[in-house]
Amino acid sequence: MSEFELAGRKIGPQHPPLVMAEAGINHEGDFDKAIALVDAAKQAGAEVIKFQCHITEAEMIPTDMTPGEISSEKLWDIIKRCELSEDEERRVQAHCGEQGILYLSTPFSREAADRLEDMGVPAFKIGSGECNNLPLLKHIASFGKPMILSTGMNDLESVRRSVDVIQAAGAPLMLMHCTSLYPTPYEKVRLGAIAQMIDAFGLPVGFSDHSLGIWACLGAVALGACVLEKHFTISRNWPGPDTGISIEPQELADLVAGSRAVWQAAGGGKGILVEEKPVIDFAYASVVSIAPIKAGETFSHANTWVKRPGTGPILAPELERVLGKRATREIAEDQQIAPEDVVDF
Repeated sequence: MSEFELAGRKIGPQHPPLVMAEAGINHEGDFDKAIALVDAAKQAGAEVIKFQCHITEAEMIPTDMTPGEISSEKLWDIIKRCELSEDEERRVQAHCGEQGILYLSTPFSREAADRLEDMGVPAFKIGSGECNNLPLLKHIASFGKPMILSTGMNDLESVRRSVDVIQAAGAPLMLMHCTSLYPTPYEKVRLGAIAQMIDAFGLPVGFSDHSLGIWACLGAVALGACVLEKHFTISRNWPGPDTGISIEPQELADLVAGSRAVWQAAGGGKGILVEEKPVIDFAYASVVSIAPIKAGETFSHANTWVKRPGTGPILAPELERVLGKRATREIAEDQQIAPEDVVDF
């Protein structure tokens, strides 16, 4: 798998998953709310907070279209209302630096990408809607900065075209599995796509999740996801098209802690750990006498069985090697049997 690094943070299966709080447009164009989201994400333990860079006239033509079931409000009006000015975005970015949380933003137009490049962002997070926008991807890739590409609404063939365009420009790349349904029913999450994309592209793969809660994200870590992105709000009572599918600060904190726990627990293989030895000593069973046994008497189920602790020289799996053989000495009841107690052991 190719190496991916985000502002010095190495990303891949051998590193703890990176949690990205997707503030998006949950600030509704309110600068103070944007700052509050930064502070809450940092306090919850997220390493990255991501916003969206909208320049409405540059990204879309005037339209009365609404965003489907997400909202009955006109898409133009939503985007226009939720814009932050370039000065506000720079101030949010500066506040992130002061708080020690990485600032990223998703561009939805060439002009937005140029603004973010002028702001010196360390990487570009590309939304699923732009996954097959090859002209924009080529433009952003020309900056040579790391790119994180969400892949909702695209199949492997479409993703491959985008990967080829980005890699031809030499920009470092990782992918994000995503389902663009808001919220995503659990049966439509399709976590199996994570391993499928890892196999297909040999790139690190993360998970941008629109299902409710954090459970799908935790499952994604066990399946190899190395970045987790969730919409984030301080309160789902805030207005906005994305707040209903967003997680709140305590859930974000649980996601940070839970994802690291699952990552630590994943992998490995079946074997006996050295650290299990103290438990073995009391949990295993040893071969013992359950009645007095005379010298020369045959070991049988009537006088020999298995009992704890597992500190005896002959453990339970070897009982059959003892049965039917003769005792070399007299053995009292409830004694652990040793190899020298058994003829021809």
